[in-house]
Amino acid sequence: MPPRKAARGASSGNEELTSRHAPQNGPAKRSRTANTQKETTNATTATARTRRAPPPPPAVINQAPSTKLDVFVFGEGSFGELGLGNSRYGPDNKLKPVNVKRPRINHLLQGRGVVLLACGGMHVIALTHDNRILTWGVNDHGALGRDTFWSGGTRDIDAEDDNQNDDDESFKNINPLESTPGEISYGAIPDGTTFTQVAASSSASFVVTATGDVYGWGTFRGDDGVIGFLSPGNNQQNTPVKIPVKGIMNLSCGSNHVLALDKDGKVWTWGAPGQGQLGRRITTRGKDKGARTGLKPEVCFRFSRPECAAINIATGSYHSFYIDASGQVYGWGLNNYCQAGQREVGEGFTTITTPKLVERLAHHSMAWLAGGEHHTVVCTQDGVLLSWGRCDGGQTGRSDLGMSMSYIIHDEHGRPKATYQPQVLDIPHCEFVAAGTDTSFAIDAWRHVYSWGFSANYQTGLGTDEDVREPERIANSAIRDREIIWVGAGGQYGIVAAAVQEK
Repeated sequence: MPPRKAARGASSGNEELTSRHAPQNGPAKRSRTANTQKETTNATTATARTRRAPPPPPAVINQAPSTKLDVFVFGEGSFGELGLGNSRYGPDNKLKPVNVKRPRINHLLQGRGVVLLACGGMHVIALTHDNRILTWGVNDHGALGRDTFWSGGTRDIDAEDDNQNDDDESFKNINPLESTPGEISYGAIPDGTTFTQVAASSSASFVVTATGDVYGWGTFRGDDGVIGFLSPGNNQQNTPVKIPVKGIMNLSCGSNHVLALDKDGKVWTWGAPGQGQLGRRITTRGKDKGARTGLKPEVCFRFSRPECAAINIATGSYHSFYIDASGQVYGWGLNNYCQAGQREVGEGFTTITTPKLVERLAHHSMAWLAGGEHHTVVCTQDGVLLSWGRCDGGQTGRSDLGMSMSYIIHDEHGRPKATYQPQVLDIPHCEFVAAGTDTSFAIDAWRHVYSWGFSANYQTGLGTDEDVREPERIANSAIRDREIIWVGAGGQYGIVAAAVQEK
């Protein structure tokens, strides 16, 4: 991590270590009956016996990516989640920081050396090549991990015209401290810490270190509002705090829950438990309120058995998955549109409370999974692209889901509502997938990026506010000739990234 500035007020971890463990210079305590020579000999021997070598430093188990990225953003952006600031910019100041219909490079991130990003519901977290953590977007519950107080303008969102014209300047009332990428306050994170991964939920952010530690900040929300961060008494964590897990190699966040995969293949979960997304029983006894509410990390139920091990994890808004060593997928959580991979829906089957094999994927070995609010998209190790779940807004990427298909679930009006059978999409050689609330994305072997789904706020990046029923390539002038290596999405926005082009 970069050297700290004194203004941050962070005490040095090295200073604390020295004060706690430095050997004492004063003489050893003397025995009343022993002679001086014997006392000295015994004291020296005792000191030699008690003086131990310092423990070895924690092993490095994670590596950060090194490829610097150009970051392209699209979507509504009225809450600063595009990270474009709150003023016009570009040639003749013609570009507005909101309502970006197609991918546009984020000029405020050029030269920052971003190597990794994660999309929350309305905020973004990024890691740079020089080990800095940047955030932007909504900070109502501390998700940005820094002070963004601004005494500027306010907005009446309900009074705004959805069809803003070119003269509209309401974006000037967006908080510039939230809408401009800024470095977090590192809080309890020790100097010298190396970051290797970032993750974001709807109202919280997390980082993983090279040694497998996890730090986080923000809050979790349940059905009745804020439930807290790590404990119910801590409604909002504004700066990073250490999460009580070790040896973590991967994180995945839903809207209000987190999955963590450790080096032994165990999956830890914490956050809001209301839809079964934690995959374990929440204790109702004991003094630990964090455990009683799901806010304290604990091992997912299935991993109490030693033979169970995961190699990858994924989340939707309220559902979760892991992949085992054989490539098989287990799902749990909210299943009201079959998004957790089970056919049963309706009363008694709305939630899957413990991991259950997704049998319809048994003949495939999975490479990547991503979940939206009510749908799931995956790609196999053979490059096959599959999707299932809610289908009334184009989420599954199939426009031919007709009334007669036996694997379609219909709503009360007889209209297609969801599909429980994974649908094969016509994008061969798929290598990566991502999902927003009701949108999906895929990258193929030629580094082309495709999108489909709900697009009312231009979150598909295709320049339309109509639903996109089938995958279409995003190929505007900004990215047409670029090799896209990452894509992510939030509620009303999306991001694609390509390696920086050396001039």
